[in-house]
Amino acid sequence: MPSISFGAFLGNNSNLRARSYVNRLPLFTRGVLVAIVVFWIVGVQSVWDLRTWGALVPDLVGISSLYRLNTYPFIHLNFFHALMNVLALVPLLERFESEHGTLTSLALFFGPFVTIPSFMYLFIEKVVLRANTAVMGASIWVFLLLGIEAIRTYKLNPYLVVGTHNIPTWTSPIALLLCVAALVPSSSFVGHLCGLAVGYFCGLGYMKYLAPPEKILRWIEGKLNLLGRLPHYVSIDQQTYGRFGVLPSSGSPPPRSSGVAMNLLTIDCPAGALRLRRDPRMLKVPPYLSLLCILVGVVWLFLLPLNEYSRRTYISENALLPGQVHTYFSGSDQHVFRAYKHEVNELAGKTNTEVNDKLESIVKGLGLKTARQNFTYQSAGRVYSGENLYAILQAPRGDATEAIVLVGAWENVKGELNRNGIPLILTLARYFKRWSLWSKDIIFLVTPDSIAGPQAWVDAYHDAHDSSRVNSLPLKSGLLQGAIALDYAQETRFESVHIVYDGINGQLPNLDLINSVVSIAGGQMGIGVAIQEMWHHNDQYPDRLRTMLRGMLKQGLGRASGPHSSFIPYHVDAVTLQPFGDGWQDEMAMGRVVEGTFRSLNNLLEHLHQSFFFYLLMQRERFVSIGTYLPSAMLVAANFTIMAIALWVKSGYAQDPSAAKKQPAPSKSASTPAIERNLFLPLGVITFCQSIAVIPLYLFNHAPSAALPPTFLLFTLLNTALPHLLSHYLTTYHSPSTQQYQLIKSFSLLLLGMFLSSLATLNFSLALLIGLLASPLTFMRPWPESVAARYVCTLLLNAVSPTAVIFAGAKYWGLEIGEVLEQAAFGWDVCGMYTPVVVWCVWWPAWLAGSVVTLGRPKAKENAPLAKGKKEL
Repeated sequence: MPSISFGAFLGNNSNLRARSYVNRLPLFTRGVLVAIVVFWIVGVQSVWDLRTWGALVPDLVGISSLYRLNTYPFIHLNFFHALMNVLALVPLLERFESEHGTLTSLALFFGPFVTIPSFMYLFIEKVVLRANTAVMGASIWVFLLLGIEAIRTYKLNPYLVVGTHNIPTWTSPIALLLCVAALVPSSSFVGHLCGLAVGYFCGLGYMKYLAPPEKILRWIEGKLNLLGRLPHYVSIDQQTYGRFGVLPSSGSPPPRSSGVAMNLLTIDCPAGALRLRRDPRMLKVPPYLSLLCILVGVVWLFLLPLNEYSRRTYISENALLPGQVHTYFSGSDQHVFRAYKHEVNELAGKTNTEVNDKLESIVKGLGLKTARQNFTYQSAGRVYSGENLYAILQAPRGDATEAIVLVGAWENVKGELNRNGIPLILTLARYFKRWSLWSKDIIFLVTPDSIAGPQAWVDAYHDAHDSSRVNSLPLKSGLLQGAIALDYAQETRFESVHIVYDGINGQLPNLDLINSVVSIAGGQMGIGVAIQEMWHHNDQYPDRLRTMLRGMLKQGLGRASGPHSSFIPYHVDAVTLQPFGDGWQDEMAMGRVVEGTFRSLNNLLEHLHQSFFFYLLMQRERFVSIGTYLPSAMLVAANFTIMAIALWVKSGYAQDPSAAKKQPAPSKSASTPAIERNLFLPLGVITFCQSIAVIPLYLFNHAPSAALPPTFLLFTLLNTALPHLLSHYLTTYHSPSTQQYQLIKSFSLLLLGMFLSSLATLNFSLALLIGLLASPLTFMRPWPESVAARYVCTLLLNAVSPTAVIFAGAKYWGLEIGEVLEQAAFGWDVCGMYTPVVVWCVWWPAWLAGSVVTLGRPKAKENAPLAKGKKEL
C-alpha cells in the first residue's frame, strides 16, 4: 500500500472542513461577522473616534444617542478583542440562526437581545453602582447564547458528576464568566452578567414572549419571497423547508432520488401559493391597501366620541380626595381682596419694576420670603424681557422637599391686565399663611407675561436655563408637585370656569389634576366647567367631536396656551383657570376652587402617576386614552410604509415591455424577470431634499419680524418653482428611469412613515394632521405621456404644500402671516417647540420629493433583467 502522510491528510481535511463551514454560514451570521470586521477597519483610522461614538457609555445615553444600544456589540478595542469575540460568537450564532431562522434572529439580536442587556447594565451601572464605565464588544451576545445553551443542556443532562459531587450543568457559563473576569481584567463583569441573565431567561422558555409573532414573520417572508431571493437565508418554517432551510443561491434544485430529501420548494409548499406570491398583479394591491388605511384611520377618529369608544373620567389617585374638605375662604377675606384690587388698579400702566416693588412690599408684609428674577429673550428680532417676582410659604408640617405653585401673570395671553387674578393670589397668600395644615411649601409666582416669564422661572428652578439670558433663582423650595395658574381678567361676576390644559409640544398634565378641579368646582361648589372654549356643551356627538378636534388642533400646533404650559415639560402637572360668562359667582368662589385644589394636592404622598398622560377630552367628564385613539394615526402613517415597501419590490422587476419580450415565454407559475436597482441617484435626490430642509427652518426662526412676511412670500415662490427646476435638472442631465422614480418615492415615503409613526406616540395630533395633509403623496406618480395629468397633480400638491397650508390657516383664523411665523419662532427660541422641525424637516422634504416624482418624465429604456446565474440584490 502506498504510504500516506498523516499530517498532509489532516491539513487538507481541516482546510476543506473550515472552507465548507464558512460556506455554510447562514445569512445573519455572515452579516454580523462582516459588520464586526467593517467596524474594526473603520476604527483603525484616527480622524474620527468610532469607539467614543458607538460605545455604551451610561452618562452619554439619551434620546438623541439611543443608537448606542445597538452599535456597541460591533465595536471592539483592538484586533485581538474582535478576533476572540468572533471566534466565540460565530458557532453559537450560527446554531441559533439555523434553528430559529434569519428573520427571527434579526428581530431578536437588533431588538430585545441587545436592548434588554443594555438597559440592565445601565440600571446597575448608574443606579446601583453610580459609575460610568463604558462597554463595547460582542461578548455580551456570547454569554447570552451560552446561557441559552446551558439551560438546554441542563434539560437533557442535569448534572456533571465530578467524584462524589453533582454539579448542575447550567452553572458552566458562570464558571466561564468568573474565569474571564479573572484572566481578562479589562472585561466587563457586569455586562457579561447581564447578557448571561437574559440568556437564562430565554433558555427557560420565555423567548417566545420576546420574539415577534411567527405569523407576521411568515407573512413578511412569503410576501418578499426572501427564501428565493436571498442566498443562505434560513426559513422560519422549519417543517416545510427543513431544520436548516438554507437554499442555494443559484443553480437548479437537486433531483429527486430514493432516500434523499427532495426539492424544498416543491414538496410541501402549494403551487397556488407560490403563483399568488409571484403574481405581478399582487403589486396592484398596495395602493388600495394604503387608501383603506387612510379611510379606516379617519373613520376610527370620528368614532371616538361615541359612548362605545369613550369612557367617563375618574380619580385614579385615592389620596387626592377632591371635594372632601370644607373650604373657609370667604367673609372677611373679600374685604382684603377688594383692598388688594384697589392697589393693583393703581399699578395699571406702571413699569414691571414699579409693579414688582409694590407687590414685593405687600408680600413681605405677610411674612413671606420673596425673591426676583430677571430674564431677556430674543426672538424674530424682538426682545422679550422682564422680571419675575415670587414668594415661598414654608410648610409648617413639611421639610421643604415638595412644593405647589400658584401662578398669576400680570398680563394674560391676550394682553389683558389680570385685574382680579393678582389680587386673588395676594389674598390667598394671606389666607394660606394663617393655616398650619400644609405639608408642602406653596410658591406664589407673579410674572410680567404668560409665556416668557413662567418659562424663564421654571427653567431656572430646574437649573435648565441659559445663564446669558435668564438669571438663576436666589430662593428655591423642593420638588414641584403641581401648579395652578389664574387668568382672571374679567371684571364682572362669572358663571363657569374654563380649564386650559394644553402644554408645549402637545404634552398634557395628568388627567387626575383636571378631574380634581372638575370635581371641586362642579361637584362641591356648583360651578360649571368648560374645556376647549366650548362655552355651551350639551354632551351630544357634535359637541363632543368639536371639543375633541379643537383639542387635537391645539395639541398639534404645540404652542404654549398659558402660564401652565411651561411647567408640563418638567413633569409638573399644571392647568390655567379662567372664569367666563355672566353669572352670580364671585371672586370668593374662585378662591374656594383654588383652595380645594391645593388641599387635594397637599394630600399627595407621591407625584401624580396613576392616571393618564395621553388622552383626548371630548367633554369635561369624558375622554379616550392613547390605546383607543393611537391606531388612527398609526394607520395613516402605515399607508406610507406600505406603499414604500410595494415600490421597493416593484422596482426590482422589469417595467419595459420590450425587455419582457426578450425573455422566453413564461409558464403559468413564472414571475416577472428581476432587474438590478440603481440606488445612487434616488439616494442622492432624497439626501438633497432632506439637506436643504434646514434652509426654511433657519430662515423662519432667525429672520426679523418685519422681514418674515416678504421672506415667506419669496420662499413660497421658490417653493413653487423648485420642483420644476429639480425635475428639469434630473431629466436633462441624468434621465432617470421609471425604477429610479419609484425608488425616490419609496425612500421618501419610507422616511415619512417612520417619522410619523414615532411622532404619533409623542404628539398624536401633529402626526395625524401631517399624515392626512401628506396623504396625496402616496398616490402620486410620473405622467410621461399626459401633460395635463402631470400639471393637475402638481396643482393638487401645491394646494396641500406646507406654505399653502400655513397661509390658508392664517387667513382662516384671521391672523397675519407674519404674526403666525413670529409666534412659531418665539415657541422655537423660548419654549423649545419642535413643530417647525416637523413641518420643514419631515413634511416639506417629502412634499418636495413627491412633486419631483409627479413632474418626472422617465426614460423609455429600462434596465435589463439580471443575467442568468447572477445573484439578485
